[in-house]
Amino acid sequence: MIVVTGATGNVGRPLTQALTEAGEQVTAVSRHRAELPEEVRHLSADLAEPAALTAALTGAKALFLLLSGNLHAPRARPTDIIRLAASSGVRRVVLLSSQGVATRPLGPSRVAMRTVEDALRDSGMDWVVLRPGGFASNAFAWAESVRTQGTVAAPFGDVGVPVVDPADIAEVAAACLLDNRHTGAVYELTGPEVITPRQQAEAIAAALGSPVRFRELTREEAKATMARFVPIELADDTLDIISAPNPAELRISPDVEGVIGRVPRSFNDWVARHVAAFR
Repeated sequence: MIVVTGATGNVGRPLTQALTEAGEQVTAVSRHRAELPEEVRHLSADLAEPAALTAALTGAKALFLLLSGNLHAPRARPTDIIRLAASSGVRRVVLLSSQGVATRPLGPSRVAMRTVEDALRDSGMDWVVLRPGGFASNAFAWAESVRTQGTVAAPFGDVGVPVVDPADIAEVAAACLLDNRHTGAVYELTGPEVITPRQQAEAIAAALGSPVRFRELTREEAKATMARFVPIELADDTLDIISAPNPAELRISPDVEGVIGRVPRSFNDWVARHVAAFR
């Protein structure tokens, strides 16, 4: 049995599918019920309460751990999940961390994630750490404004980073859960090219076959919007990166291709698969 947290999200859903197609039994953990393959066991749980995972982890051999906002929730104890996994007999954990742990180690959200990484290394379990940069799927935040106004609004319109397709993260995670050759690895996951928000808007327009205007937000406007969905410290850390990425954050990593044997998907590829969300 492999436990997948965040199983209904942009990474967890394709990961769950990949594992079931590989013949694995999967327990999908998410806050809310969602449509999943018939053979997948589902458990509703809030990772801010680690004890809620006890039933899922009992008898599991591996865990995909995606903490997201739960890392920063009040009274969150993410390292307790690591201890619970070890005491439940889990042998392997693949942790979805963040590129910023290495490139911006002093950011508050990165310090918190580093603590989880360190707890995993000290757990006695086999482990792999995945450190993606920005997600292509962050563009879903523009879907409503594209549909209703034909507009993308974002800060730092001409500053780019190599965003990664969540489906590639899922494919890498599946390989790391199923193959012990990856034990002890830290993989940085990026897309194949640096792309700016303005260029992303142009890619969406091309896929739709209709114009999409770009409106540049101030940092303050962007922070106010982001704070509705993520903890304020994560919003600040993210804005620091996308406003002035350092050389490490602009680097195209070879790790996706090194793990799954093909170049990572481009933003255009991601848009082509999800264009219906913008119509």
